Order: sequence, then C-alpha cells, then structure tokens
Amino acid sequence: MTDFNRSTLPDTVRSNGATPNPWWANAVVYQIYPRSFQDSNGDGVGDLKGITSRLDYLADLGVDVVWLSPVYKSPQDDNGYDISDYQDIDPLFGTLEDMDELLAEAHRRGLKVVMDLVVNHTSDEHAWFQASRDKDDPHADWYWWRPARPGHEPGTPGAEPNRWGSYFGGSAWQYDPKRGEYYLHQFSRKQPDLNWENPEVRKAVYGMMNWWMDRGIDGFRMDVITLISKRLDGHGRLPGEIDSELSEGEMGEEGYTDASPFCSDGPRLDEFLAEMRREVFEGREGYMNVGEAPGITPARNEHVTDPKNGELDMLFLFDHVGIDQKGSKWNTVPFEVGNLRASLAAQQEAVRDAGWASLFFCNHDQPRVVSRWGDDADRESRELSAKAFGMLLHMHRGTPYIYEGEELGMTNAHFTRLEQYRDLEAVNAYRQRVEEAKCQSPESMMAALALIGRDNARTPMQWDASRYAGFTAPDAATEPWIGVNPNHVEINAAEEFDDPESVYTFYKKLIAMRHNMPIIAVGDFSPMDAGNDDVIAFQRHLEDTTIMVICNLSSKKAAISESLRINDNKQQVLLSNYSTAHAFKSMHDGVLDPWEAITVQL
Repeated sequence: MTDFNRSTLPDTVRSNGATPNPWWANAVVYQIYPRSFQDSNGDGVGDLKGITSRLDYLADLGVDVVWLSPVYKSPQDDNGYDISDYQDIDPLFGTLEDMDELLAEAHRRGLKVVMDLVVNHTSDEHAWFQASRDKDDPHADWYWWRPARPGHEPGTPGAEPNRWGSYFGGSAWQYDPKRGEYYLHQFSRKQPDLNWENPEVRKAVYGMMNWWMDRGIDGFRMDVITLISKRLDGHGRLPGEIDSELSEGEMGEEGYTDASPFCSDGPRLDEFLAEMRREVFEGREGYMNVGEAPGITPARNEHVTDPKNGELDMLFLFDHVGIDQKGSKWNTVPFEVGNLRASLAAQQEAVRDAGWASLFFCNHDQPRVVSRWGDDADRESRELSAKAFGMLLHMHRGTPYIYEGEELGMTNAHFTRLEQYRDLEAVNAYRQRVEEAKCQSPESMMAALALIGRDNARTPMQWDASRYAGFTAPDAATEPWIGVNPNHVEINAAEEFDDPESVYTFYKKLIAMRHNMPIIAVGDFSPMDAGNDDVIAFQRHLEDTTIMVICNLSSKKAAISESLRINDNKQQVLLSNYSTAHAFKSMHDGVLDPWEAITVQL
C-alpha cells in the first residue's frame, strides 16, 4: 500500500532512530479540509464523496497520506473541531458507509488515510458532557467543573474560578445553570475541556480510537494534544483558584490571564501519550500518529518523537509560524528571513540524533504562505515565491505536509469586510480586541485578519475556472459556504495540471525527489552562511553524497557568499524554479534573481 509511486528507505540509513525505518520516513502528507475540497451534492459544503472523486488527482500528485480535518458528527461551532459523536459521520459530510468507501478507494490507490482527532475537548452537545452536568452522574468528573468564586453570584462577571482567557475570546469559563458550576473551555464555550486526570476519560478515548483503527484508518493527527495535561497545585487546584498555591500570572491587554503556561506541555503529558501508545497502537503496523503541539519546544519534540520513549511519531511545532507575530497573534510584524532561518535550523538540530520533524508552512489554521511571506502581486512573483517556499520546506529533513491548494500556489482570500469571514476565532477576536477591550484599531485588526486569519486557507479548492472553481457545480442552487477566491480563473488545477512550468508540476518534482533520493528524507542537515539576510542556505549529507539548497526569499536580487558559488559543470542542478541554465549562471556569478531557489548536488 504505502510503496505506491515510491521506493522505501533502505535500512542502511537512519531516519528517526527506529529499526527498521518507519514507512512514513520518506512519505508526503496532503491535508484536506473537507468542507472546502469538493462538494458532490450541490449544498455548498464539501463532503466525503467529493473527496473520493478526487483521489486520482492526489495519486497523480504522488502523495502518500491523506489527512482529513474532522468529519465526525458536530454542531459545527468550530467547523467540526467540536465533536458531539466520535463514532459517527456528520450528515454534512456523508455517512459511515461513505467513509468506508473513501478508505477502500484510497487504499486501492496506495494512499493512506489519517483522521483528525480532537480529544482535548468535545462539543458541549456530546453525551459525555450532557451527562456530566449532573453531579451524581458517573461522568460528573469527566470535565473541568469548578464552583463560582466565594462571595460572588454565580454567572456574574468576576465569579469565574480564575481569570483565564479563551483562545477564541472572552473568559475560558462558562457557567452552567443546571449544574450550578463553571466548566473550562480553552477554545469556544461549546468546546469544554476533557479532564484527562480521570482514568475513565482516557479509557473511553482509547476505546474510541481503537474502534476507528479497527475500521481501517491509518492513524490520527491529534488536535492540540499537548494541552491535555493541566498544571495543578498539591491539592489539585488550578492556578488562580481560591487558595491555589499557583499564581495565574499577569493580566493581559484583553482583560484576562494566559492559560497556556499551565495547560501546554503539562506534567503528565508524556505519561498520557505513552499510555495512549500502549493502549491503541502497540501491536499494530502501518499507522502514523501525529500531534499538534502548542507550547512544545524543539528540544521537547526530540523526546516526544524519539521511538524509544513510545509516545508520538511526529509533532507540529509552531515557533516558525509565529515569527511575524509579537505578543498577540493579531499584532503582526514584518517578515524577517533571518527569524525563519533560525527557527527551522533549531527544529532540525533538535532531531539530529533522534526523533522526527513535521515540515509545514500552511494548514487549515495558517494563511497561504505565498501571500504571508511570498509575493502574490502578479503571476510571475506568485509562482516563483510559491516554488521557493515549496523547495525550502521539502528539502528539509522530516515529513512534509502539503495543504490543499498549496501545490497550486493558491493565495489568501483578500477579504475586506468582516462579514466575509466565517471563522469563529476571527469574528470573536475582532469583537474582543476592537469592540470590547479596545486594544486594537479596526483598520489594524482587518489588516491582521487579511494576512493571517484562518479563513484564508479555507476558501474552496480551485479546480477550474468555472463559476465556483469546480468546487461545486456552476449552476448549483446553493453558493459555497464561504466565498470563492476570484483569482480561481487564473489559479486552478485544470490550468496547471499539464503545464511543465506550473507550481503543481514543481510540487510533483519535489515529491518524487523525496521518494527517490534518501538524502532528502533522512540526510544530515547543516546550515550555511549565505552572506545575505534574505537567503537561506543549507547542505544535506548522506554517506558520500552532498546536496546544497539556496533560496532567495525576497523580491530583489541577492548576492551570495563566495563559498556558495559553483565554478564548473561538475555540480549538477537538481531542481530550480528558474531554468537549469539560469540557475547555473546565478550560482556561478554569485547573484540570485528574485525568489530564486536552487538545489544542486556537489
């Protein structure tokens, strides 16, 4: 199954420290946001049958794994990341039978399917939560319930157990009149946090995960999994609770304290992840388990992904996608190549001896990299910068992730009005920061949303130049759930599929190189001084082979140091986003053109 379109890594080279090498060591993952990928029934929302109809496209691209954002039953408060039934498919996306068909058709094409899983929290409509609202129910301690602060009327401002703020705006506590207590929600009020301190919670989660694995899926990408262990004092109290031995920290500009130091990478995280490995994955083969890891440092990534510790295969780190933010996510600062260079190098260095790296710039929570750090002002700049960031990412050591449309050079939505946004985080953040806390101007907030808002990645996949970009039928009675990017007329799969110079074709080459050249998947990483702030350069080494990667991440020419130049034809240009002859001349002369990216074998 997993050797479709690629060779496996020989065991004479080391990947993450496991023996034999895991199958995913030279694999490429493609993330699908189901509601935006392909609508098969004309209701304006993508679905499972739509995904199945596009599997040949993914097989042609050459990817190995399809990661699906959540398709479980959900009220869709946070687009499916609020799950009300883990063992059913939301009717918006189809049925369990549709899921079985997708699995069978993907496997027939040699594609594995990984499901997104959210177990830090559930929906408040989940049966577990509804049962927990009764203090006498066996589920009463399955969530983080706390009484109002003494001397305050429950449900009134200031009565919350502590002053933590939610990542989606407002307090992280919601009062429930039926139970007469507050429950913790780090995200939406409809996403109550599960209490992983309770072994019955963990047992139920593992049972559900085994049910899906037995059904035939190939693993999980686990949403905010590093938030499941909370930091408690010696009496089981959270920071900031009455009589707690732990301070909750200083008040922030939005009027709340920050929960992340106490909920990210908590004291029992390693224990919980190791237990999950034993209870769900031990004895199975051919799977992949990946964790989204807010609060995890590169050094901790090495521990969690080191096979000898028996936790997770990979983690998504976030330090590199926070380099254009200062303090609040919405306080954006100019992109500096040096910050990206340092962050990527630190991630690589941390897993030099053990563990593994996940490689990504884009996903459902991140904007389009070509608009964020590249240049989408015109076709030439867009294509060159999309290819440059593609090469930069895919030539690192680890497992690369492609987000739907990234392989086409899709851009941000460029929305200009708040009503165009659908994302709960964006709408709540505007209300919280602009209207309530008044800590950001409307103009600044709208600019931040346009640059880094999550809906930038969630506009419909651009298949062709028709009215709705081929996402749904041009004569469909219902418009897509979110606006189609008008530039789909120029940027779409149909336009790029057979174009040898397209971004799509460039990504096919990147994927094929990883499959066929072990040095790209597992070779050692050595950063190089390019002699220019706008250029990232590094070498990869494996046995007696060395390749060098040089990327100019700017819209102006960039002179490079003498040590990076090539002086004869012995060095082979493996890939460039300009022509081979142009790449050789640039490296011979020591001047890269705008967005020029080159990989050579030395």
